[in-house]
Amino acid sequence: MAKKREVKFLLFSVLVSLILLPFAIIKRPLKDWIIVYLVSIIGNSLADRYLVTRGFLKYKIRPFPKKFSIHLPFDLFHYPLMLLYYNQWTLNSNLFGILLKAFPFIIPQIVIETIAAKKTNLISWNNGWNWYHSFLSLTVKFYLCRLIIGLIRIKNNRQLSL
Repeated sequence: MAKKREVKFLLFSVLVSLILLPFAIIKRPLKDWIIVYLVSIIGNSLADRYLVTRGFLKYKIRPFPKKFSIHLPFDLFHYPLMLLYYNQWTLNSNLFGILLKAFPFIIPQIVIETIAAKKTNLISWNNGWNWYHSFLSLTVKFYLCRLIIGLIRIKNNRQLSL
């Protein structure tokens, strides 16, 4: 019975992400948000695959378990959506604002992941992995993606495009 609840939770969270996604992407500058979305999918999928193959993370309940060892809902929808909103919120922020504004996104994610690791079969932490490792990795990935989109904006002379 617990597995059914966990699957329903995953389906519900993917549905919410899919509903919110168009509102996050269809904004000016459209090109920037598509780049953020694609960079976040690629970066997080690679990081997730590395952590899973090294045995730090394991997802017992996931879509297409025979084909993928990573957590597709998080890598394709949840994380990119968080990064889109973070990048939009920090679009005109100074360095201090960029650094500080990541935490309202990261802290709730860490709380949810910690509860999921302790109370469900959605994720398990192994080989010494703990909440602070997740916190550090999410923080680094947020800042790295923000840096990439910032460099793209500088290259484009901060011009707004589609």
